Amino acid sequence: MAEASSVTEENVDLAALYETHHLSMVRLARLLVDDLATAEDVVQDAFLGMHRRRDGLRDPGAAVGYLRRAVVNQARSTLRRRRTVRAHLRVAEPDVGPPADAEVLLGEEHREVLAAVDELPTRQREVLVLRYWSELSEAEIADALGISRGTVKSQASRAMATLSNKLGGEAR
Repeated sequence: MAEASSVTEENVDLAALYETHHLSMVRLARLLVDDLATAEDVVQDAFLGMHRRRDGLRDPGAAVGYLRRAVVNQARSTLRRRRTVRAHLRVAEPDVGPPADAEVLLGEEHREVLAAVDELPTRQREVLVLRYWSELSEAEIADALGISRGTVKSQASRAMATLSNKLGGEAR
């Protein structure tokens, strides 16, 4: 398994961990913060935090879970800072929208689904991203978000019901 190559019994091999999991962590962060540059910064900060604390990691086998949780927490912090800045610095700026070719790159149904997911409350969006994009189990999602498995189930159920209503389909 890829995770076994990135950790040893005694210490975390950060280079191997980075090589093995960097891209998946950037993808996760991208879905949580909505722009690639910020997602890359979030992941770099998570790896930097792990580097600073690598000797204090109690269970080197849990390095990937620790890293995933750090990415989620850093994404939350970034969104909080962004929201605060926008609330306090309302200056006349031109509206910056998506690139002109963004509409061409995604099919209509993909745009509708992504727009509906973007409108979900933060916790529900995080649960869906971790479940369906990162393919994590309920236990792994609960660990990454610092919530109970029951909360994972209820948030996923509410999110799917909301998406079903918005998109006019049947709930799963």
